[in-house]
Amino acid sequence: MLKKIVTIGPESTGKSMLCSQLAEHFNTKWVPEYAREYLLKHGTHYKYEDLYTIAEGQLKGEESIINSMMPPKPSTLNPLPSTLNPQPFFIDTDLYVIKVWSEFVFNKCDNRILTQIANRQYALYLLCNTDLLWVKDELREYPDLETREKLYHYYKDLLIHQHVPWIDISGNYEQRLQKAIDAVKEVI
Repeated sequence: MLKKIVTIGPESTGKSMLCSQLAEHFNTKWVPEYAREYLLKHGTHYKYEDLYTIAEGQLKGEESIINSMMPPKPSTLNPLPSTLNPQPFFIDTDLYVIKVWSEFVFNKCDNRILTQIANRQYALYLLCNTDLLWVKDELREYPDLETREKLYHYYKDLLIHQHVPWIDISGNYEQRLQKAIDAVKEVI
């Protein structure tokens, strides 16, 4: 049984690094944020319609990892044990991130994205706080702390109003990793 753990939060809050570290710690896989790949290939002048394409790419990445981690189907010659330990894998952003991005930039969100959000199932959200220094790169748009904190509160509000457990990830890099490890151990 796979346990899907998602990192979300504003840009430059350590989501990718945390996923990579957690995957290494738990000896498993993680799904990178597809938006980075898309924007590097197509440029940073995106349109509203591009966000649905990015959402599709994110889900394809997630499904690809799920399919690669599924155990083979049992047969009468090679039955699987009746109890499998839950195995986590980590997702660097999900469609909540695209929802917030879409609403923040375009004041609307594609209903197909909202439908997918309602249909996806996750075991835990790790909400990365804004207490790390912002690191510039060619894709990041919001270096000011005020905007990053505003976005953080959008994510927090989303998580408060849904049913999946979540935890705030803050502190230095080592503290963040330990909080995340502890939270993941509680759900697996």
